[in-house]
Amino acid sequence: MADDGPMASSGDREPGRAPAPGDRNRKPEHATAPEHADRTTGTRDTTGTTGTTDDGEPAGNGSSRFGTPGRPLKRSSFLVGFTGAAGVLLAYALYLGLRNAAGILVLVVIALFLAVGLHPAVVRLRSWGLPHGLAVAVVALTVVLLLCGGLFALVPPIVTQSGQFIGQLPSYLEALRRNETVNDLVERYDLMERVQSAANADTVGQALGGVLGGAQLIFGTVFRGLTVLVLTIYFLAYFDRLRDLGYSLVPRSRRERVRLIGDEILTKVGAYMVGALSIAVLAGVSTFVFALIVGLPYPFALAVVVAVTDLIPQIGATLGAVIVSLVGFATDLPIGIACAVFFLIYQQVENYLIYPKIMRRSVSVNEVAALVGALLGVSLLGVVGALIAIPAVAALQLILREVVLPRQESR
Repeated sequence: MADDGPMASSGDREPGRAPAPGDRNRKPEHATAPEHADRTTGTRDTTGTTGTTDDGEPAGNGSSRFGTPGRPLKRSSFLVGFTGAAGVLLAYALYLGLRNAAGILVLVVIALFLAVGLHPAVVRLRSWGLPHGLAVAVVALTVVLLLCGGLFALVPPIVTQSGQFIGQLPSYLEALRRNETVNDLVERYDLMERVQSAANADTVGQALGGVLGGAQLIFGTVFRGLTVLVLTIYFLAYFDRLRDLGYSLVPRSRRERVRLIGDEILTKVGAYMVGALSIAVLAGVSTFVFALIVGLPYPFALAVVVAVTDLIPQIGATLGAVIVSLVGFATDLPIGIACAVFFLIYQQVENYLIYPKIMRRSVSVNEVAALVGALLGVSLLGVVGALIAIPAVAALQLILREVVLPRQESR
C-alpha cells in the first residue's frame, strides 16, 4: 500500500475521518485562551469581567475590590426632574450663603486689596536684606501707627466740641426763647404741646434704642477694623503661597501666560495704592500747613480728614474741601473765604499736574472708564467700591487688551 505521507494532525483531520481515541481529551491548537487566568479568583459574570487577582489588583476592566459596577441608570423623567430640582435647591442655598456672608466677604476683599497694595513695601524691605517675617511686621506696625495717629487726631476734637455744645445748649435755648420770631412760631404751631406729647415712654424707649444702636455701631466698626487688619497681616505673610496656589489651579498649558498677566495686574494695583497714598499725604500736608497759617482750629485733625477723603476717587477731594471750608466759615468769614480759594486752586493743581504725573506711571485708565467704574463701585460697595474701582478697571482693561481682543482678531 502506498505511503500517504506523515500523519495529519488532529486539527487537520479529514472531514469524514472518525476521531482518534485520544482526540476527545485533546484541545485543538487554535482553540481560544481560558476565560480567566489561573491567578484570578472569583467567577465570571455576564458583563465579561472577572474578580480580583491574588495580589488584590482588579483582574478585568470595570472591577475592583469593591465589586463590579452595575449598569448605568436609565434617564427616566423622574431622575432628570429630581436632579434638576436638586441643582436648583443647591444654587439657592449657595445664594443664601453668599447673601448672609456678604459683610464678611466685603472685609475679605478690603483685606486682599490692602495686602496687594502693601506687598511692594514688603518686597522692597526684603530687597534691603530683612527676613520675610520681619518685613511683614514692619509694614503692619507702620499701618497700625498711622491708624492710631488718625484716631488720636480725630477723637479729641470730636469729644471736645461735643462737650462744648452740650455745655452751651442751655444758653442757646434761652436765646431762642427770648427771640420774638421763635415765640410767634411756637404759639402759632403749638410746638410746646407737641413736644410734651412726644415726650412719652415710647419716645424714651426709642431714644434708648438709638443710644444702644449707636454703641453697637461703634463696637461693630472697631471689630470690622480689627478683622481687616488681622486679615491683611495674614495675607501679607502668605502672599506668595496664595498667589502660587491660585496659579496652580490653571491648566499647565496656560499657566505661564496667566502668571504673567496676573503679576502685571498685581503690579498695577500696588502702584495705584502707592500713588493714591502719595497724593493723599501731599493733600494732608498742604492742608496742615495752610491751617496753621490762617489759624484754623485742630489743623492736624482737618489734615487727616482731607487725606482720608482724598483717597476716594472723583469726589473725595471735593468732600474734604467742603468740610474744611465749613469749619473756616464757622470760625470767621475771611478764613472761610481763604479756605474756599485755597482748595479751588489746590484741586486744579492736583487734577492737572500732580495726579496725571503720578498715576500715568502706575495705571493708565481711560477717564470715562474710570468715572463709570467709580460710579458702579459706589453703587455696589459704597466707599469700598470707589476705592477699588480704578485698579479693577485697569485689570479689566489689561485683560481686554491681552486676551479678548487678540482672540477676536484671530477668528
